[in-house]
Amino acid sequence: MPKTLVAVTRPQLSPTPRSTIKRGKKRAVTGRAALDAILDAGIICHLSVVVDGSPLVLPTGYGRDGETLYLHGSTGALSLRSALANEICVAVTLLDGIVYARSVFHFSANYRSAVIHGPARLVESTEERLHGLRVLTEHMAPGSWEHCRQPNPKELAKTTVLALSLDEAAVKVRSGGPGDEPEDVFEDSAWAGVLPLTQQWGSPVPSDDLSAGWEIPAHVRDRSASHG
Repeated sequence: MPKTLVAVTRPQLSPTPRSTIKRGKKRAVTGRAALDAILDAGIICHLSVVVDGSPLVLPTGYGRDGETLYLHGSTGALSLRSALANEICVAVTLLDGIVYARSVFHFSANYRSAVIHGPARLVESTEERLHGLRVLTEHMAPGSWEHCRQPNPKELAKTTVLALSLDEAAVKVRSGGPGDEPEDVFEDSAWAGVLPLTQQWGSPVPSDDLSAGWEIPAHVRDRSASHG
């Protein structure tokens, strides 16, 4: 009997009042696959916490495993301790280009962005902490977890790992050209269009104290040759 192929689709986002996009609703994207794609393409997020009653935004590395985002930092970091006392917000933005319009009012940017709200969970078991750190490492520097020495107990004791569910998230995307007013679209008004922005890795630079004879590892060399 022939096999029946079943299409696997990712679920939709389930907006809450604070994760519902109100301005620029047409740019809202509701598919969870779009959220995954943005998080997987980004490298640095901006972590928002409340410290001593004041907002604080910090750039930090992250890694995604399924429906969980892992963050890490020093056990002495007040920001991470504060993250456990209040809910947090994490944002990732990918800039794709600057939009030039005929009127400065309509200048804009093409981008893909994701914002996640929720309570951070302290990862306590050694097994999950190592898993979270591996997810982080492999997201930021694929192939490095097996290539390098892994954390020892002393290093683990100095490291806090947080987990954030992706249950409450919003995705917003802008693409395309300018939205000029009809009265501004005439031959001699101004140049209009998009200046795309792309990201590319450079050539690896060996550490000054690296001994002679080392070749660049394949996982570094392959990433250097890739875009993004």
